[in-house]
Amino acid sequence: MNKISLSTQQTQEMKERAYSSLEKFKDKKVLVIGDIGLDEYIKGEVSRISPEAPVPVLNVTNTESRLGLAANVAQNITSLGASCELISVIGSDDSAKKLNDLLSGAHINVNLVVDGSRPTTKKSRVIHEAHHIVRIDYEIKEFISQDIELQMLSKFSSALPNCDIVIIEDYNKGALTNKLTQEVIKQSKASGKLVLVDPHETTPLDFYKGADIITPNTLESFALLNISRDSILDESVTPAVLANKMLSILGSDRMVITQGKDGMSIFEDNKWLHTPTQAKQVYDVTGAGDTVIAAIALGLSSGLELSTSCLLANYAAGIVVAQVGCIPCDLNDLKASLS
Repeated sequence: MNKISLSTQQTQEMKERAYSSLEKFKDKKVLVIGDIGLDEYIKGEVSRISPEAPVPVLNVTNTESRLGLAANVAQNITSLGASCELISVIGSDDSAKKLNDLLSGAHINVNLVVDGSRPTTKKSRVIHEAHHIVRIDYEIKEFISQDIELQMLSKFSSALPNCDIVIIEDYNKGALTNKLTQEVIKQSKASGKLVLVDPHETTPLDFYKGADIITPNTLESFALLNISRDSILDESVTPAVLANKMLSILGSDRMVITQGKDGMSIFEDNKWLHTPTQAKQVYDVTGAGDTVIAAIALGLSSGLELSTSCLLANYAAGIVVAQVGCIPCDLNDLKASLS
């Protein structure tokens, strides 16, 4: 696979095309299907150690709830000015009520299936200043039942005709069975809609066969291919080697490997293009992958090539990692960053 680099002029031209595409976002609708959850942030001050055990005592000053997992992908899409249809499963509990309120506030069109046998996924993060002390997860990772699977697929089939592009967001909480994922890909391709996948490292790569583009990070790439993470130090195991193996299994000809502070590697038409990160400062990478796939989807659906869509996504991710917690990228902030 040939590795290519861009000149300063080519990069500037890509930035200009990316900036020009932002006005098209308002006319786009993205369909997101996958695991959703509630992100809770319990913030406070630590000034002493508990007399009961050697642990810090947090004096809570603020508790905040935000959209998490695929719901964060959806709110990135709406905060960038586009429309979003979100399909997922929730429980019948207080977290579900909070989640629905937040989704409504983010102007996301929801198509949620209620499963009373499982809790709504919630992640509670206890934070002192900008430091996470502990995270508490409420979840069941078992796959959904056949009945819930059929309900989700029915909602997907109804929403698909009015959408421009599809995102499968896998957080391995059980919403995306093999059958459901493959049917989503099959129907999307039959409708001429691109399918993007943000994979989970513990999901078999076969689940995503037929998808147009997947966006794993480096460690996820090793896990998806059952390669030891120790091989990350092996210089012969390049991103191109990983990409070739995954593309062969998926039956696709393009993908993106995100590399955190090192940017992204884009693989297309047997070429390897690297684009550096645009983050000026990094406080918290939580949700950065959600922002990346949302921005890539909007770029592609607005007529940008994959490389320019990834450059756009790099700028969007650079904005959100400068903030603490799951924060979506705002369209005005992205305009300012690109200009």
